Amino acid sequence: MTIRDVAQEAGVSVTTVSDALNGRRRLPVSTRERIGEVAARMGYRASATARNLRSGRTGQIALYCSFLTEVPGGMAGLGYNMALAMGAAEVALADDLGLVLLPTGLTPERLSAIDVDGLIVADPVMGDDGVHAVTTLGLTVVTCERDPTPGAEHAGCVRSDHGAALRLLLEHLAERGARRIGLIAPGDETAWTQELRLEYDAWCAERDGPPLFERVAVSPQPRYTAQATAALLDAAEPADAIICAPDGSAPHVLHVLEERGLRVPDDVLVASGVDGPIMTTATPPVTAIDLAPAECGRRAAALLAAILPEERPTGVEEDLPTRLVVPASTTPTTTIKERP
Repeated sequence: MTIRDVAQEAGVSVTTVSDALNGRRRLPVSTRERIGEVAARMGYRASATARNLRSGRTGQIALYCSFLTEVPGGMAGLGYNMALAMGAAEVALADDLGLVLLPTGLTPERLSAIDVDGLIVADPVMGDDGVHAVTTLGLTVVTCERDPTPGAEHAGCVRSDHGAALRLLLEHLAERGARRIGLIAPGDETAWTQELRLEYDAWCAERDGPPLFERVAVSPQPRYTAQATAALLDAAEPADAIICAPDGSAPHVLHVLEERGLRVPDDVLVASGVDGPIMTTATPPVTAIDLAPAECGRRAAALLAAILPEERPTGVEEDLPTRLVVPASTTPTTTIKERP
């Protein structure tokens, strides 16, 4: 079965069939749909290799998880980034694109040896050398979240309103009786953490209360999170609710509270800035913000796949909604008790 057979059956030229199956928009929608139906009925599938040779593209895009480069061992945010990668791979495959996962330590020399048409950067870190290497080569880049590097400009972005999501969580905790809500979060490495801190400070200022903020490294290692949790609990006015932003850090907070004989949620409320399977299996299950990483990956891959053939303009920003998942860790059976 060849493209000529499809053209003959559909009563059009080979060029028209090629344009229709490659999604070129100069053809009427009705023509593209009719040729697609004929090709499907005849069992024709275009050769990806041949199509790429004609278009001058490789048929591959890459995913670079910028946030992981800042983490010893690359484990922080792994659940989030794995879900994002699977979502991106799903859409890439549907668009006949291969997805390449790039390692840390990118340089222009290493990157030039990899044949890709464009790149998805997950959660860009300010000043990341790998992202700089990508832009140096002039590759088309779509980011998952805004790149906080001053002057950074990319072809597209899928982003969420993290400030609004955190405010929703803060209001939820306040409604559950919390009056001194502590936040454990990284610094200003990413747009995500920048938005969290700005919203948290603003929320505290509106209530004339000093923020209870503890900065940790992006790695949710038990030692870092335990120290931050202890600081919030030992403050002059101890926290009666703790939001731990880094992915995977909530179990470490729960462990510290258990060691101190504090009950969750009756003595202290606990919430996470990132939802994931570990939040549902924790004891008790932890309230968290669902950042929809798989959907983020799907949207980023779809956006990049549309920008590459110039079907969508560059500079596009897509908003990705988040939601609050509320299980037992913020639902006390009684009003939160005051602790001395």
